[in-house]
Amino acid sequence: MIAENTIETTKIWSLLQEVSDPEIPVLSVVDLGIIRNVTATDDEVKIIITPTYSGCPAITRIEWDLRIKLAENGYKNVSIVSRLSPVWTTDWMSEQGKQKLKAYGIAPPNDTQSVCSPDLFVMDEAVQCPLCNSYNTKLVSRFGSTACKAFYQCKDCSEPFDYFKCH
Repeated sequence: MIAENTIETTKIWSLLQEVSDPEIPVLSVVDLGIIRNVTATDDEVKIIITPTYSGCPAITRIEWDLRIKLAENGYKNVSIVSRLSPVWTTDWMSEQGKQKLKAYGIAPPNDTQSVCSPDLFVMDEAVQCPLCNSYNTKLVSRFGSTACKAFYQCKDCSEPFDYFKCH
């Protein structure tokens, strides 16, 4: 059995921080939380990824970008394994990534704020506008520019914005 090289693993994690998500380029794949594990031995690098959705259209591009980044840095024998279980959750996103989303104009997932809609008897998330920080917002469409986002509008500043849905 070949022992894991922890120094190389640390270097690889650092390199992966430079790989952007193709749908939200302000986030790295590490910030997004889809990189679940990295191991490096003398002859192989193995990366475990979990897509945000099982049918994520960007996953092939992400795998390609990972391979290119590692090849550019001398890692030729790379194995990328996609795992759907456990299911990806916004809890895996880094706090830094959530702040990057907000600065980019996308409301980050907000796990703690919720309001009950008596008309629908369901819980709706209270989404904070990334531009003016108001919670006086309304859902325009449950479907945003990508499957992981919804479309909202702020009632205070009137600006529309994407919201990265909690899941």
